[in-house]
Amino acid sequence: MMDTLDLLRTNAPLLLIGLRSTLYLAAVTLLASTAIGVFFGTLATLKPRWIRTLSALYVEVFRDIPLIVTIFAIFFGAPALGIPLEPFPAVALGLSLWGGANGAEIVRGGLQSIPHGQREAATALGLRLWKIYLLILWPQALRAMLPAFTGLLALIIQSTSLGALVGVTEFLKAGGLIIETSTVMRGVNPAFGIYAFVLLVYFAICSVLTWLSRRLERRLSLRGGGHAVRAPDAAGV
Repeated sequence: MMDTLDLLRTNAPLLLIGLRSTLYLAAVTLLASTAIGVFFGTLATLKPRWIRTLSALYVEVFRDIPLIVTIFAIFFGAPALGIPLEPFPAVALGLSLWGGANGAEIVRGGLQSIPHGQREAATALGLRLWKIYLLILWPQALRAMLPAFTGLLALIIQSTSLGALVGVTEFLKAGGLIIETSTVMRGVNPAFGIYAFVLLVYFAICSVLTWLSRRLERRLSLRGGGHAVRAPDAAGV
């Protein structure tokens, strides 16, 4: 136990670099996922059938394909197409496409939770379609979508650990480097202690986000803001 604590203290800078990389990757992915989700989620609520089909196709493809397969396809496939990608942007792109598909479902659910009569009334008043979404639908849907997006962030943080498989020095990778160094230099394998610490940190971060998501959902219900959209599960990871 003391050896593990000593290793953690000695390698604290590396762990902090890994944690910072994990949080930065999660933040970039959440922003990109939100933009993609708003775009395709909005398309899913438009009247033209071919537009809704296009949105549904994107969502189904990236939710049904395992996330690790998407990341590998981008990381190894992009150079084959003459587009060299470093590990970090490759993982960020893969996570964003997956997160955007889940975000699109959240946005679609949030928009569809608004009574259809509001859109019809706005149309009758002569408002353009973009104004209907910007001024009427999106502001109301935002409250219903916020808890689900908080839950999606927890899933994204968990999924950043897949970056270790293609060389991103995120939190899990930092723990692995400590284990490798200790095994080679000291002849001692501290895998159990180091990975237990990594597990506890992931658990603490995601537990806080899950608690926040549930708290937001309860407050939304108490304020009579309608039904909150449920966060996506981990399918496809």
